[in-house]
Amino acid sequence: MKDLRVCAIQANLVWENPNANYQAIATLFPQRGEVDLVVLPEMFTTGFSMKPESVAEQHSLEMSTLVWMKSSAAELNAAITGSVSVEEDGHYYNRLYWVEPEGRVLWYDKQHLFTFANEDDHYTAGKNRMIVHWRGWNILPLICYDLRFPELARNGQTNSEIDYDLCIYVANWPAVRSHPWTSLLVARAIENQCYLIGCNRSGNDGNDIAYTGDSAILDPRGTTLTYAEPGVEEAISYTLSAEALVDFRRKFPVLFDRKKA
Repeated sequence: MKDLRVCAIQANLVWENPNANYQAIATLFPQRGEVDLVVLPEMFTTGFSMKPESVAEQHSLEMSTLVWMKSSAAELNAAITGSVSVEEDGHYYNRLYWVEPEGRVLWYDKQHLFTFANEDDHYTAGKNRMIVHWRGWNILPLICYDLRFPELARNGQTNSEIDYDLCIYVANWPAVRSHPWTSLLVARAIENQCYLIGCNRSGNDGNDIAYTGDSAILDPRGTTLTYAEPGVEEAISYTLSAEALVDFRRKFPVLFDRKKA
């Protein structure tokens, strides 16, 4: 297990305009070989649109967003992840795609739909979480409102005491609730003894909802390693230390004391 170089892009998304977002996000990409993973916000092609009948792409490995993600991953020699609105078998999903430079594609469908914004009236909830093995790290990617439900991120709930090393939340989390966002990111990192990336959008969306972003990368103690300036469109990067993670878990093995489900 080697160190993992990560980048989170806090983008000011253009409302329901995938091509404009591809171009804008690409200007914030790191240089080839600088990172192992690039994280994009929730619904990074459209913003948090509740019009899937208009904006959703038909799920296919050749759909436009995946073609762009695969091309970008290959150019950067890094995995890329973020969620988009898709349609499959007559259902709409808020789907996170994980794309690797060699072309492997995995996906996770958001499980907790934001009923306050009627997301459940437009999208179908996912049923399974996904842990990705990438360059020696086990990574759990989740989506926005999932952050409020700690059981989904519970480390050690499958076949071992420790399931993952890094947790990711991609989001469109409004500025009015920025305190819960930053607080819950810290809580998820501490309780699961994992590194954590919270990647949120900035700017205003098509419903004039404001987003300050507050994107951050945290260590297993809940300490912020780096963060994006509120309201600013920028990319933040950090090298996650494998040795520090292993050493911390060895010296303070709280995950092994959890009550088994």
